[in-house]
Amino acid sequence: MQIAILLYDNYTALDVVGPYQTLSPLPGAETVFVAEEPGPVIDDYRILSLTAQKSLTEVTKPDIVIVPGSVDPDPSNEAILNWLRAVDATTTWTTSVCTGSLLLAAAGLLQGRRATSHWTALDRLAPYGAVPVDQRVVTDDKYVTAAGVSAGIDMGLTLAGKVAGDKHAQAVQLMIQYDPQPPYDAGSPHNAPVELVERLKGYTGFQQKS
Repeated sequence: MQIAILLYDNYTALDVVGPYQTLSPLPGAETVFVAEEPGPVIDDYRILSLTAQKSLTEVTKPDIVIVPGSVDPDPSNEAILNWLRAVDATTTWTTSVCTGSLLLAAAGLLQGRRATSHWTALDRLAPYGAVPVDQRVVTDDKYVTAAGVSAGIDMGLTLAGKVAGDKHAQAVQLMIQYDPQPPYDAGSPHNAPVELVERLKGYTGFQQKS
């Protein structure tokens, strides 16, 4: 089982690492980081680099594809969109975290499908024909999308359960001691202080380029 995790300039690191940590232990899994060209790819803070072992042209039939988000994903990158279209023809699961769903949608893979994204970008799915859903993890057929950043861990555990069973996913959850007890109840726009929600709505990173 090959798990291909897409890297591109300005990806969000936890979008990548959450699913990597939860899905790599799948029995028989081979996890590969893939980008337009092999080599280091830098994140959206311009600090952390992860290394792509293979180019897009070298990974043609992965079983699972994971598309991370970014503060400013580029829905016009034809190299990535064409690769997503090509590999999706044979994937067992095509997944995304955060605004990564915008790339799946831009590739035409979410037409008429329920999907989620970061709360500030959720309204950008509909113009691509997707059906926006305000949930942490959304499954529609073989497409699994996760909301903002930390939801990638939940998506990975959800998919691990579907692939290898609940006991395996529970063991992974226990080994990473994923037992969230956040110090603040501000992780959702439904719970966070109104003034904070309004301020972050204006965050330009997730807005479409003019």
